[in-house]
Amino acid sequence: QVQLVESGGGLVQPGGSLRLSCVASGSISSFTAMGWYRQAPGKQRELVTTISSGGFANYADSVKGRFTISKDNAKNTVYLQMNSLKAEDTAVYYCNVRYGDGTWSTNWGQGTQVTVSS
Repeated sequence: QVQLVESGGGLVQPGGSLRLSCVASGSISSFTAMGWYRQAPGKQRELVTTISSGGFANYADSVKGRFTISKDNAKNTVYLQMNSLKAEDTAVYYCNVRYGDGTWSTNWGQGTQVTVSS
């Protein structure tokens, strides 16, 4: 199972920006996609964005136009640039990988906390 380590979270004011990073223990080019999930207090974990092995990105409507996912295969790292942050973006953010059979890894990392507050 791949190991994933997220970082880059923190406390930011509404309208601010953060850049999250996720380093994988193996070559990310071997996965069909990578994604960022988030889980707010008292809510289920939700998929925020994905990027395919070919670089095609998809976004949840709630973050479209504000968040950008990217990846660096050479560094086995996926990034999440978050701009125009809102209070409702407050959550623990996790990255994950999708295997060739279409399933997502069940080996979640520790996540990184993002708190948007004035």
